[in-house]
Amino acid sequence: MPEDNPSSWWNPERHAERRPVLLARNRITSAVRAWFDARGFVEVETPALQVSPGNEAHLHAFATEALSLSGERATLYLRTSPEFTAKKLLAAGEARTFELARVWRNRERGALHHPEFTLLEWYRAGEAYETLMADCASLLAVAAQAAGAQALRFRDMTIDPQAEPERVTLAEAFDRFAGIDLLETVQADGATDRDGLAAAAKGKGIRTASDDTWADVFSRVLVEKVEPGLGRERATILCEYPVSEAALARPKATDPRVAERFELYACGVELANCFGELTDATEQRRRFEVEMAEKQRVYGERYPLDEEFLAALARMPPASGGALGLDRLVMLATGASRIEQVLWAPVAEG
Repeated sequence: MPEDNPSSWWNPERHAERRPVLLARNRITSAVRAWFDARGFVEVETPALQVSPGNEAHLHAFATEALSLSGERATLYLRTSPEFTAKKLLAAGEARTFELARVWRNRERGALHHPEFTLLEWYRAGEAYETLMADCASLLAVAAQAAGAQALRFRDMTIDPQAEPERVTLAEAFDRFAGIDLLETVQADGATDRDGLAAAAKGKGIRTASDDTWADVFSRVLVEKVEPGLGRERATILCEYPVSEAALARPKATDPRVAERFELYACGVELANCFGELTDATEQRRRFEVEMAEKQRVYGERYPLDEEFLAALARMPPASGGALGLDRLVMLATGASRIEQVLWAPVAEG
């Protein structure tokens, strides 16, 4: 008979240590549901199996195979987000939806990453994406209250969950933390100047390679220089991403170089990604094809497009939507240092 491993999550002593955090997770989940219910949102359930798992170049899915009764085979994917189906529901006539969705992402495992996790996604038809900024601030407070926490914590950082988040644009953040004029390298039509950004980054001591794209350099500056300074004294809303870094978001009306996209950071942790949703199917298809071409170049594979999703965009009303990592929110509300600590049953390591 195999022997018990004291470090296994199901070991009774180990489970007893983790159980208070897991019960706090349940309270947070219940409080989040109540918050959305009180505001007229409908909780929905969308399928985990999809014809397309998403069309972002650096997002990796788990694939499976569906067999018909006649033996025909079709590739399906575990969703990386419920986004495509949620937007189809907006096209169908739903105005406010939310889902606590189990999602799967391959090539992801670490203190803040797990191959299977829970995304809170919510959508508001006919409402500005700035409304989601207020939603995010409220959800931080809701989670802390449900967990009985006076502060959100991760490692050596703490913030007040009741404090109003600061708003910082990408251009302001690149200037503040890296001394780089980001928008000088973005044209009015969204085209980017790779060499210009690479030269600016190199001048600030950031490593670049000859085959780096503009997006590669952007990501490196963001990770090395910008993100460490976010959400340290209070939560940060990092907004107005360049349009090339916001494949599902609409351009900002007052500056077409940037999009209606923001990310929420707390204690240095990225918690949420929110958009003013793009509803131009032709432009969305073009962006997806660019992303899949890049995925093919870097990883030698691509995912199919969801043609029904693109068709639904023609009927989808103007809307805003957000995705928040529930597990990470629970981590901050309970002070956990690794995501496995807040999961009832973590996926076994291969």
